[in-house]
Amino acid sequence: MLDDALKTQLQQYLALLRQPIRLIASLDDSDTGKDMGELLSTIVGLSDKVTLDTSGSDARTPSFVVAREGETHGVRFAGLPLGHEFTSLVLALLWTGGHPPKVEPELIDNIQGLDGDLNFEVYMSLSCHNCPDVVQALSLMAIFNPKVKTVVIEGGAFQKEVEERQIMAVPMVFLNGQVFGSGRMSAEEIVAKLDSNAEAREAAKLNQKAPFDVLIVGGGPAGAAAAVYAARKGIRVGVAAERFGGQVNDTMAIENYISVLETDGPKMAAAMEAQVRHYEVDIMNLQRAAKVVPATTPGGLTQVHMANGGVLSARSVILSTGARWRNVNVPGEEQYKNKGVAYCPHCDGPLFKGKRVAVIGGGNSGVEAAIDLAGLVEHVSLVEFADALKADAVLVSKLKSLPNVSIHVNAQTTEITGDGQKVNGLSYKDRANEALHHIELAGVFVQIGLVPNTEFLKGTIELSQFGEIVVDAKCHTNLPGVFAAGDVTTVPYKQIVIAAGEGAKAALSAFDYLIRQPVVVNAVADAVTA
Repeated sequence: MLDDALKTQLQQYLALLRQPIRLIASLDDSDTGKDMGELLSTIVGLSDKVTLDTSGSDARTPSFVVAREGETHGVRFAGLPLGHEFTSLVLALLWTGGHPPKVEPELIDNIQGLDGDLNFEVYMSLSCHNCPDVVQALSLMAIFNPKVKTVVIEGGAFQKEVEERQIMAVPMVFLNGQVFGSGRMSAEEIVAKLDSNAEAREAAKLNQKAPFDVLIVGGGPAGAAAAVYAARKGIRVGVAAERFGGQVNDTMAIENYISVLETDGPKMAAAMEAQVRHYEVDIMNLQRAAKVVPATTPGGLTQVHMANGGVLSARSVILSTGARWRNVNVPGEEQYKNKGVAYCPHCDGPLFKGKRVAVIGGGNSGVEAAIDLAGLVEHVSLVEFADALKADAVLVSKLKSLPNVSIHVNAQTTEITGDGQKVNGLSYKDRANEALHHIELAGVFVQIGLVPNTEFLKGTIELSQFGEIVVDAKCHTNLPGVFAAGDVTTVPYKQIVIAAGEGAKAALSAFDYLIRQPVVVNAVADAVTA
């Protein structure tokens, strides 16, 4: 079940346990049940602080609970938490055993302050790189608040449940039997969603913050690089981001970032945040910008209004809000999101095992998605608007070699159809002869590029015809003291390494702007500490 290297690593982690824990198992004779028994026995053999109780009788088998000694409350794993979820299992063991989590004390206080019975069920797949964040967040909540119950369900082991509840995207979270949310969510986001007063409290905290020398809006590679470069100048820097890491969090494999042979998005995002925190930058997560109010005088303060009502001000601002997946914008797409319409083949592909799916988009991301899905599903139909695939030749060659893939070029998607509950097909028009076609299938993966997150800037900052922020060679926008970097700008080639470079450039430009203003650079910081 676990190789020797993984056992050694796990044993080192288990040495961090501060108090005894027990694993309460509800097993059966299935292959998964036998594998679960083997896994749990292995864990018990690696630490004298872990015991195994096989007398569990939960209705959902095979499953097990990680609980403190003498208790039955804890995190329940239904199915094997391996793959991306092995880390979630290790953290559940450590946190239950008294090892402190690496989160802000305020978050723990907020979790412990939640009232009412909260019964969470989170469905995940072992290949989903978005799922661990949600699993770990809900595990943390169950461990630190006895009113919270969390069950982590591996969809592959409970396919009947998946079908009955019509789960077609992961992670999918149910609260007290009702859909609570889907997609990546942090513990902070979940708690905020449960706490009706959280938004007002957060806005009040933002309003109390002193002005920054540099305020960065967005926490992707551009924002992180800007924060590091600005903070190293010894000035007051803040980062307001919806989620630190941005699109990087949704990237499965990264093999082209110089000096890093191979990594994945979540690891890179965590490393970026750790480096920014090292420089004592004020990171404000879960913050979505709603409006930018330019300075009224040269060298004055620019204001950034947040969606929660809070207002931040700064002597200079760097906009690095990135981009998001572009919608195909046809009938049925919005109606069937998470009901057959998906955007992450790595996360949701396993839910369509043995079924027929389509991929919309013939660029690198679309062709890569089709290749990936072809190894899981019965058949993949790739639909591309242009008259030829735009992906790299090596990818196109690989795609064409697969026996269960059909390619439709010059094809305009006109509708994603469904039965009212889930997707059942895709309609497209042949642009060469206007003929209409319909493909029967169970899922549609949209892979047609990105759209910049600039809606809140319309009428304030100059945007291109594609909605990107227009910048010059030094990342200046048309507003004095306001700079922009990364995928949100007109800079070509949307790549992590390019975004990071542009972020560094924007920070240097912002510093150059500050030192040329009549107020000395550290005046704001001095005022705060005076």
